[in-house]
Amino acid sequence: MSLPLLASTFANNLLPILLLSGAGFILGKLFSVDSRTIGRIVFYIFAPMLVFDLLVQNDLKLEEAVTVMAFTGTLILIMGIITLIIGLGLKLERRILMSVLITTMFGNTGNYGLPVVSFAFGEEALKYAGLYFVTTSVLFNTVGILIASLGHMNFREAMVGLLKVPIVYGVTLAAIINILNIEIPAPLARTIDLAASGSIPLMIVLLGIELARVQWSNSLRGVGLSVSLRLLAAPLVALLLSLPFGLQGEVRQAGVIQASMPAAVNTTILAAEYQLDSSLVTAIVFIGTLLSPLTLTPLIVLLGR
Repeated sequence: MSLPLLASTFANNLLPILLLSGAGFILGKLFSVDSRTIGRIVFYIFAPMLVFDLLVQNDLKLEEAVTVMAFTGTLILIMGIITLIIGLGLKLERRILMSVLITTMFGNTGNYGLPVVSFAFGEEALKYAGLYFVTTSVLFNTVGILIASLGHMNFREAMVGLLKVPIVYGVTLAAIINILNIEIPAPLARTIDLAASGSIPLMIVLLGIELARVQWSNSLRGVGLSVSLRLLAAPLVALLLSLPFGLQGEVRQAGVIQASMPAAVNTTILAAEYQLDSSLVTAIVFIGTLLSPLTLTPLIVLLGR
């Protein structure tokens, strides 16, 4: 793995994302940008349109979809167990432990993972990355909320909350259209395509705006544990887990890269909402994102062979 190859891989696949995200970061520092409103626009309009378009255009087979979803759920579960064992061993305070647990289990598979997979491995891999993103979103809005609430929310409330996740409806509708071979009217198809085309750039800019609000934490053990598990342990677990699941080609590339993303920006919202350690969570997201090119670049080269 030569230095020129690594430099070329970084420049072609990660640098464009970092530059656009950097523009969002500068925007967030210079102006009072309402990132929550932009986030809601992405969450309720652009992300569902993107996922719907990916699934309809590529006509993902049921067996492939189930495999990717099972792989995603299993990996998130394993990362949660590893984090819990180490966190308890380090005797982390409960509030810090829950913060580390959420940031380690849920990676930034949307506004960072999707463009990385798209640039590195193309449209074929992107459809699997989209399904990984959907599965993560569903688990984040159920299991993630249950963890963040520290037991204050029951299962029924979590499931009701799941009904408010628009991506779920996008996946369901795409599945119905694929099964019944329904032809989408041209005006509607163009609307969806237009929204889907703008989704990834908007997600990248939003990532930078969110990172501009970073706070620093005194819990160095918490930051170090979460960042190292997400950037170092998660790729290794994903590579090993791809063997029993039989992942090959674009499915393996998309799955492993998505599993190797730094902590999800949305974890900062949960931290604020459920009184976790917000400064710790935002520090984990920021530092993990900043260091991620060091691990993602060689991983992209390895998976591309």
